[in-house]
Amino acid sequence: MGKVYAIASQKGGVGKTTTAISLGAELARLGNKVLLIDADAQGSLTASLGYTEPDSMEETLAAVLEKIVNEEHFDKRKFGILHHKEGFDLLPCNIELSGLEVSLVNAWSREVVLSKYIYRIKDDYDYIIIDCMPSLSLMTINVFAAADRVIIPVQAAYLSLKGLEQLIKTIGKVKRGLNSSLGIDGILITMLNNRTNYSKEIVNLLDEAYGGAVHIYDSKIPFSVRAAEATAEGVSIFKHDPKGKVANAYMDFTQEVLANE
Repeated sequence: MGKVYAIASQKGGVGKTTTAISLGAELARLGNKVLLIDADAQGSLTASLGYTEPDSMEETLAAVLEKIVNEEHFDKRKFGILHHKEGFDLLPCNIELSGLEVSLVNAWSREVVLSKYIYRIKDDYDYIIIDCMPSLSLMTINVFAAADRVIIPVQAAYLSLKGLEQLIKTIGKVKRGLNSSLGIDGILITMLNNRTNYSKEIVNLLDEAYGGAVHIYDSKIPFSVRAAEATAEGVSIFKHDPKGKVANAYMDFTQEVLANE
């Protein structure tokens, strides 16, 4: 069965979606069958992969979850699944997820609706990468309940560290109450500018505060406008700037993830 990774952060703008795309694209480049799931109502992952108007899409994660809740039959291999030109699949998302999340509050076993879908498709993929919304919402709890491991991107900035403790506590609660196999794979430092003392201080602070309890990846993702350019083009950094420093950093990061299995 495939391995499920949740990419989670309580703060937006930390490279979460870029990390999800880069990890998925590199795993696909290495010959694996990969599914990326956009679990953020903003549709950032969907838009970043070239589907610029996610709110006009009908077959999305929200539609899939609605069918699960209503116990409707659908083709798990086709409904909502898009194939990206870089060799991985995508289950897109849009604003409809916000409305569905409200209705989930009254649903039976509301925290494990996504898990029911993941269970159906897990055999079809080597890796499933889920991009969470930047909040500890019911949808994020659903993602944690369905995941094997959580990857936490953290920008090398003080405000990015503030929500980390609450996120780690929430993961622990889900592990104890809903998903005993859940674990934190590691914390990934992103958008790092090695030339500033401030960034170095943040890295040291993170290591002192969490290094003893949570794995911090050796790989650090440097700040680069090339990553933003790739997002605008609807491709991964490996397609946009294959020999650049960000692509190399994400290659190293992927190898670390594989080594942790």
